[in-house]
Amino acid sequence: MSVISSTPGQLQVIKRNGDVAPFDAEKISVAIGKAFLAVEGQQSIDSSRIHDQITQLTEVVVGTFKRRLPSGGTIHIEEIQDQVELALMREGEQRVARAYVIYRDQRTNARQNLNEHHHPTLQITDKNGQLQPLNLAELKTEIEKAATDLVGIDVDAIVEETVKNLYNGVKVSDISTTMIMATRTRIEYEPNYTYVTARLLRNELVKTGLEFLGLDSNTSEADALEAYLKKGAELELLSPELLNFDLEKLSQAIQPERSNQFTYLGLQTLFDRYFIHSNGVRFELPQLFFMRVSMGLALNEQDREARAIEFYNLLSSFDYMASTPTLFNSGTLRPQLSSCYLTTIDDDLFDIYGAIRDNAMLSKWAGGLGNDWTPVRALNSYIKGTNGKSQGVVPFLKVANDTAVAVNQGGKRKGAVCAYLETWHLDIEEFLELRKNTGDDRRRTHDMNTANWVPDLFMQRVIEDGEWTLFTPSETPDLHDLTGEAFATRYAYYESIAKEQNLLHKKIQAKDLWRKMLSMLFETGHPWITFKDVCNLRSPQQHVGVVHSSNLCTEITLNTSKDEIAVCNLGSINLVRHITNGKLDQAKLERTIKVAVRMLDNVIDINYYAVPQAKNSNMKHRPVGMGIMGFQDALYEMNIAYGSNAAVEFADASMEAISYFAIQESSDLALERGVYSTFKGSLWDQGILPIDSLDIVAKSRPANMFEVDRTQRLDWDTLRQKVQKDGMRNSNVMAIAPTATISNICGVSQSIEPTFQNLYVKSNLSGEFTIINPYLVRTLKERDLWDVVMVNDLKHYEGSVEKIARIPDDIKGLFATAFEIEPRWIVDAASRRQKWIDQAQSLNLYIGAANGKKLDLTYKMAWLRGLKTTYYLRALGATSTEKSTINTGALNAVKNTSAPAAPQAAPAKKETVEDGFAQAAPVPAACSIDNPDCEACQ
Repeated sequence: MSVISSTPGQLQVIKRNGDVAPFDAEKISVAIGKAFLAVEGQQSIDSSRIHDQITQLTEVVVGTFKRRLPSGGTIHIEEIQDQVELALMREGEQRVARAYVIYRDQRTNARQNLNEHHHPTLQITDKNGQLQPLNLAELKTEIEKAATDLVGIDVDAIVEETVKNLYNGVKVSDISTTMIMATRTRIEYEPNYTYVTARLLRNELVKTGLEFLGLDSNTSEADALEAYLKKGAELELLSPELLNFDLEKLSQAIQPERSNQFTYLGLQTLFDRYFIHSNGVRFELPQLFFMRVSMGLALNEQDREARAIEFYNLLSSFDYMASTPTLFNSGTLRPQLSSCYLTTIDDDLFDIYGAIRDNAMLSKWAGGLGNDWTPVRALNSYIKGTNGKSQGVVPFLKVANDTAVAVNQGGKRKGAVCAYLETWHLDIEEFLELRKNTGDDRRRTHDMNTANWVPDLFMQRVIEDGEWTLFTPSETPDLHDLTGEAFATRYAYYESIAKEQNLLHKKIQAKDLWRKMLSMLFETGHPWITFKDVCNLRSPQQHVGVVHSSNLCTEITLNTSKDEIAVCNLGSINLVRHITNGKLDQAKLERTIKVAVRMLDNVIDINYYAVPQAKNSNMKHRPVGMGIMGFQDALYEMNIAYGSNAAVEFADASMEAISYFAIQESSDLALERGVYSTFKGSLWDQGILPIDSLDIVAKSRPANMFEVDRTQRLDWDTLRQKVQKDGMRNSNVMAIAPTATISNICGVSQSIEPTFQNLYVKSNLSGEFTIINPYLVRTLKERDLWDVVMVNDLKHYEGSVEKIARIPDDIKGLFATAFEIEPRWIVDAASRRQKWIDQAQSLNLYIGAANGKKLDLTYKMAWLRGLKTTYYLRALGATSTEKSTINTGALNAVKNTSAPAAPQAAPAKKETVEDGFAQAAPVPAACSIDNPDCEACQ
């Protein structure tokens, strides 16, 4: 047979796999010839008659397309075959036509059979650059495995969506990414998809990690421990000491299936920022990560393997999580494991720049910094050495701000500092304006946090509408170290002699300064309001020093001086993991705390200290800060609304149990390892536990200015006697940090925060992630209310259920979001916790329809209820707010413009409200909610 010459110009054929090829008439002749061959046999096909007939039929088919597309175009291969079949029938070649139809059916059936294992058209490019059929069976099996034990997962839909987004010749390495993208877009409709997505991601991480380690792809994660540690040590990323453990014993303890607990956000966060890597390859696998951290914390234990396994079980189960610096650096060559550092800056140029140098060194290796700047003399203070006048504290704060920006913690995350100033400092008014966007930029600190260190006397003057006097510390230096009644007495003395002695001072109404403090807090988010006297009067260590400030996140209250930089080591109990059958499981809680306190105490001895003052302080006093996260989740599990008396009672009872067991374990460790060196004379030594120290504050304040519930449930007398007899291993044992990142890792609500939104897109350094409240979805499913319309309603109302008519009131109460909860519930719950805690809490305050009166009442209530500190103010304007929007993220951003982003809560415009408070937008992001790169504490 010869190819006919008449072929349409520019005609192209669309193949079944989507490829486009030039029209070839000879292929039609071959197909018709095969049909004749099937009927007539080989001898007949060579006859002139059959040859001419094939040529004629081919010309008929080609002519059809010439008439249909005279100028050329594209046509699908199935249409060509339809025309061949039709031409055979018209020419009376029924037998041949039948053979042709049978042939087409056989090819179709073959493709359908192949479809069970391979896609009929799509091909992938393997690691060797060779094209291979896409194996649908393998694709489906992987997704089915990832969906094991999860309800509501449509495996076929994920397969279909994945295939739809592939292209011919796609690299095999890109298929996993496509599956993950196809899965995570469904999270807003079914929360369980977050686990499927995480498992698919884990599969890819394990595959990449094993390949980097030179191990077979079927190697178990547990069996990879030795190779991983050797590679880490070889690359000088891990301590060689880890290789001296009994690795076989540790390997047997690893439980790879625990990675099934990860949400997508949790695992992606670990992958992006925690897993050790070389040349961009993350070869640390999820369970090896937890074992590495555990081994690093067990280095000094007598039975290192047993303790490492004990620590591993606690971390990998998510019952407890160590803080970010510990997770970053445990088991590495530079084990900087501590979270917070607090310093005091002396009024001397050499000391000021020495402190800024210390900030740089600590910021390079460490977490958040809290600087006490109160001793530095005020603007226009006399300088004896030069016979000149000081520029005040603000220019030095600018230098500290720029240092924090320059030294970004080894490239892992931004440096973070908070400056504290006492309310009587003459520079306090300018200090309040440091974060404003107007004014002389040389006297602004746009990147540094600020906080007021407020004495009780000031709050009393505000309530009594009294005068307040500002001084320079160069003339009133002892005020810095005085607290309570001693401060009030000395302060009154300075007020009485100020005019006579010609002291540099300024008199203002206390209410006016208070109003400015709250106005600036609303307008700029700073300075935060923290309370000096209650921090000191309840400090167990008041016999050896003074608490001059808190830390970056306002939960640490430790002494600082020229010789001591306070250090705190943090970790958090996952409270929801200790709810069993709707109740707090105290037995499990006790077991968790026993191990957690031991881990925290180990940090002190293993830790790398960037400056000697930090080591001096930490080794002398051995403070740790055990906190909690998942408080809101625990309430959901118990069917308790955050804004309720039941929630306040649970905050009280749960923190009492945590306090009891933490103190008990530290005392037990004192028997095993010895008491901390400054125990003698401490409140512990005097038999004064945190609950007892409330009496000290009550005695220092007027009777109507301290309102704290004193309910107790446990046997505190026995514990009190034990502490006096056996001592304490740690000067401080509790502090509730924001848990900005580790709660993401564990997939629970942050710290003690109420739910911000029930559906939103969270932005952080790993991109943007759809977050939906699984407890809400579960509840709505039980009432047969969960559907696509509900998802759209949640998007429309920015994650709030309040205005969705078909949701019953009891569900609305249970799932009220942060701004729908009255601030008094947040403050009351915090007050109940604070009575049990020897340090403080990182407490964000949420105020909907904010105005001057609400701010005034809320912060006064915080002081009256005995809170030591507050953190960010999150406020919505009284009359107008802007809907949240989504910023385009990077890396794994979920592009979903119909869902609200992480909160941008702020008034749309300035407005004047009662009491003369100015509302201005926008309030800065709080790190515990939506700051994309702040994880300085946890």
